[in-house]
Amino acid sequence: MLLMTRRDALKAGAAGLGVLAARGAAAEPTRVVTDHLGRRVTLPLRIDRAVVADIYPFASVAAIFLGGCGKLAGMSPVSMSAARHGILSRIYPDILKVRTDFMTGDTVNVEALLRLRPQVVFANASNPKTLAELEAAHIPVIAVSATKWNYSVIKTFDEWVMLLSQVFPEDGGAKAKAKAVHGYSASVVSRIRSRVSRIPQPKRPKTLFLFQYGKDRIVTSGSHFFGQYWCDAVGARNVASSIRAQNQNAVITMEQVYAWDPDLIFITNFTPAEPQDLYRNAYHDWKPVKAVREKQVFKMPLGTYRTFTPSADTPVTLLWLAKCAYPTLFSDINIEREAENYYSKLFGIHLSEAEIRSIFDPGRGAGTALKLAR
Repeated sequence: MLLMTRRDALKAGAAGLGVLAARGAAAEPTRVVTDHLGRRVTLPLRIDRAVVADIYPFASVAAIFLGGCGKLAGMSPVSMSAARHGILSRIYPDILKVRTDFMTGDTVNVEALLRLRPQVVFANASNPKTLAELEAAHIPVIAVSATKWNYSVIKTFDEWVMLLSQVFPEDGGAKAKAKAVHGYSASVVSRIRSRVSRIPQPKRPKTLFLFQYGKDRIVTSGSHFFGQYWCDAVGARNVASSIRAQNQNAVITMEQVYAWDPDLIFITNFTPAEPQDLYRNAYHDWKPVKAVREKQVFKMPLGTYRTFTPSADTPVTLLWLAKCAYPTLFSDINIEREAENYYSKLFGIHLSEAEIRSIFDPGRGAGTALKLAR
């Protein structure tokens, strides 16, 4: 729900901010962009002030695509917590100055948002109420989807970059950058598929994603969340594929984990839990689980965002997962050099050795900050 204080005043134009912005924009050259819901949105010819609301990973993708945060007037606290604990704040320190106080949890304060004078707001396509409220305040809003492509992380990332190239065509090489991202993503998918496609199903590792983990709650990825895509893409078996609960509603018990007995466990950065917590039996008895006994528990990378979801890190994350699942088959892949070359060649970002290492050794910070932010 959005906080619409002085709602009648906004509609009538007494507050002035949204209406004046709309009238000012009408006198300027405009263009139309089609968003992920097929809505045709009229935008100024040039965008200098953009806000990313409740589509959290998108802020990091926008910053990387635009080569900085100069055009980001606002982003959610959830996005900011990942930026602060990942490499995004090291690449672009000024991102820590981007305003976040227009949101509390999933709620947007429209008046606070209007004070940021956005020319465009990116919002979650799965939240029609938010879209309607922003439209009512005369704010050009682009619907961005994270689920339209059946949780395909690669496809979603490609579509996000393509959308950014349409919203910001004035940025030099926008279309070329989108094409390069698509080409690199496709090459990674092809490289992995060519190696794992002939592995018989029974020999593929049984894999469990811990999306969230704590004393009172264990959440995995069923068939309707990003973990299913990651498993399919790297030739692994999602032990929770029979769970139909949508995204973070896939709550499980340790009894189910024992029955599945996964070979691999991946812990996301949407929880502060780390492999050592399982090895030391934090909260529950993990000793019977094969992945724990054989030390095959991995914390997912934290690059520009939490890599379980689509992000600018997605192609490198796919390679990292493949290497974790099949270390011998992918022994020739130096994942740190892959990350270095990817960011350098596609985005002109030169990461230090310390920054590269931090991607693959993220620690608890982002998960803890996320919990506090919500």
